[in-house]
Amino acid sequence: MATLNLNSVEKSYGSLQVIHGVSIDIADGEFVTLVGPSGCGKSTLLRMIAGLETISGGEIHIGERMVNNLPPRDRDIAMVFQSYALYPHKNVAQNMGYALKLAGRPKAEIDKRVREAAEILDLTKLLDRKPAHLSGGQRQRVAMGRAIVRDPKVFLFDEPLSNLDAKLRVVMRTEIKELHHRLKTTIVYVTHDQIEAMTMADRIVVMHDGMVEQAGRPLDLYDRPTNIFVAGFLGSPAMNLVHGHVDSEGGLPVLKTLDGCRLPLPTTIPAAAVNRDIILGFRPEHLSLSTEGTEFSFPTRLVVTEPTGAETLLATRCGTTDITALVRDRIDAVPGTDITLALQPKRLHFFDSVSGQALPLR
Repeated sequence: MATLNLNSVEKSYGSLQVIHGVSIDIADGEFVTLVGPSGCGKSTLLRMIAGLETISGGEIHIGERMVNNLPPRDRDIAMVFQSYALYPHKNVAQNMGYALKLAGRPKAEIDKRVREAAEILDLTKLLDRKPAHLSGGQRQRVAMGRAIVRDPKVFLFDEPLSNLDAKLRVVMRTEIKELHHRLKTTIVYVTHDQIEAMTMADRIVVMHDGMVEQAGRPLDLYDRPTNIFVAGFLGSPAMNLVHGHVDSEGGLPVLKTLDGCRLPLPTTIPAAAVNRDIILGFRPEHLSLSTEGTEFSFPTRLVVTEPTGAETLLATRCGTTDITALVRDRIDAVPGTDITLALQPKRLHFFDSVSGQALPLR
């Protein structure tokens, strides 16, 4: 195991810069997820850590060594790709031990490491099978086993679950997290799926356009996003972001939109939001069905109802502003019905309308 430190790392292709001075410190044994939309630079950054891409500036340290110019084989890392990349003519044991065989390790050592990894991944009964006779989840476990037998200082995962169906992804998320608890190895995991990031990582690094937008523990980012990009990216369904002007009615603050939507606000709004154009954020699960006159309530018109069983997703419209609510109630209302929603005042987020940065609360 080892620490991993990125210090002002940059990557350019000619005049096009795609990674802009990224600095990340990853502790020994920490599970860190790089997350962001396609094209944000997360996979490029992972490939730079692995040595598959050269860096244009900055430093990468694995443990005490700067590895900028070291080839991948000398970095003591193991990488699991989106593609399983298994040899179809070799069985599971041969696939898992092939890197050790190329390194000239004794057969007894290879067999021992393969058996240990197979036991961890529940592959012992499948060691004689070829990849064609395995399920997608089993193939992915073989790919992870191939990495485990090398006993690397750092594991790198590049969207390893993208090729699996939804149910199997949930199972594999649990298995990878359990694997980390057992091995306690430093892991850097790349995904565009924010649910994977939230459920698996000790810490999340949210990237956008080659830069780090925010880094921290999953629930810290979810509860205290630093800007509207992080606020809108983390969470499914996404946070509601309403543009409007903070005004006063009867001595109480309200957010008024250009289309006539009026959202009541608590008196504890940030001082920087008073009499200003802002973006108000609130998550769908922090809305509730209410009645007119309830504190912090506002009228909407129901557009679509999506029952999921335990919860009901409501697509509503206040004026022409779309607002999504996620409630535990089961309702019989049909599209076009007027319904009243209520805000949770302690769960509101205030952002600057120009910079998109979070405004400090009082």
